[in-house]
Amino acid sequence: MPSPGVGDPAPDFTLPGTGGRDYTLSSYRGHPVLLVFYPGDNTPVCTEQLGEYTTDVAQFEGLGAQVLAISPQSVESHEQFSGEFGFAFPLLADEDKSVGELYGVLGPLGFYRRSVFVVDGDGVVRYARRSRTNATYRPTDELVNAIKATL
Repeated sequence: MPSPGVGDPAPDFTLPGTGGRDYTLSSYRGHPVLLVFYPGDNTPVCTEQLGEYTTDVAQFEGLGAQVLAISPQSVESHEQFSGEFGFAFPLLADEDKSVGELYGVLGPLGFYRRSVFVVDGDGVVRYARRSRTNATYRPTDELVNAIKATL
């Protein structure tokens, strides 16, 4: 199965996450979802990225959008990371990297590449950015505009 691009159905998934529950993409139908694939907990750029999205979470929530952040670390690691920095959205554990593989965010050595997707309320990918370098991330205003375009 090829990785989804703009206009393709977003592959559904269920992953365990913070807050002691599982998260299923299709359960958010009717609302846009921002999927944030990040390489690792407690790393400088990931901490900065998730911190910015937390600071700006009202902009996403104002559009009815749910932010889901996904990386290959365990739920326990995510709970510690989120607890330390107070992220305003769940962190999901893709320990076997199966969701990362579905979305085409694995680099040549199997590591997550920093990537973001906007999935509209019908479950269709409307924005997709897979980074070639993990040193930068997409700014909030770009993601907010991508979500607005789905409404």
